[in-house]
Amino acid sequence: MADTHQSVSVLFADLAGFTDISRKMEADELVNLLNDLFSRFDKLAEKHGAEKIKTIGDAYMMATGLNGSVADHAENIADLALGMQKAFGEFRRDNNVDLKMRIGVHSGAVIAGVIGRQKFSYDLWGNTVNVASRMESEGVADQIQISAETWNLLSDRYRTSPRGEIQIKGHRPRTTYLLEGNGTAREAT
Repeated sequence: MADTHQSVSVLFADLAGFTDISRKMEADELVNLLNDLFSRFDKLAEKHGAEKIKTIGDAYMMATGLNGSVADHAENIADLALGMQKAFGEFRRDNNVDLKMRIGVHSGAVIAGVIGRQKFSYDLWGNTVNVASRMESEGVADQIQISAETWNLLSDRYRTSPRGEIQIKGHRPRTTYLLEGNGTAREAT
């Protein structure tokens, strides 16, 4: 069974440099490292009312606004992304690893549902998911890149700076912003 959600926020996070580090690690060490990081993210997801959708290797996907009518899903995901950025800095220091992380966020409609016969998987589909993924992959290391659609849903309590228009694969050029923190200095283009 599938559900359509008209307004949610989707976040993708991915580690830059992880493949190089993973080549030098034993399997147990690698799994323990990812478990440490993703456990930190799981705690933040719970705190901010986000739904963990999946992990794929060193990538992490979650969404807000899937549970009922959550009017502040963009602010919840912004707070989550900022928390993830801080937790990642602590993780990097605690584990003495030279990694960077890209985070991308986009807001819009999605289709959600459970698929499969074995190892059932809850997943999301639609343009919003694709654009969120591109916000991450075309983002800047150690930055949180958000789409104009997400930016428009955020209150003035977030500090952002315009990154400008970027071309993303399979889509028209998109205006993007870098989410910098909580505060009152919100810049428009």
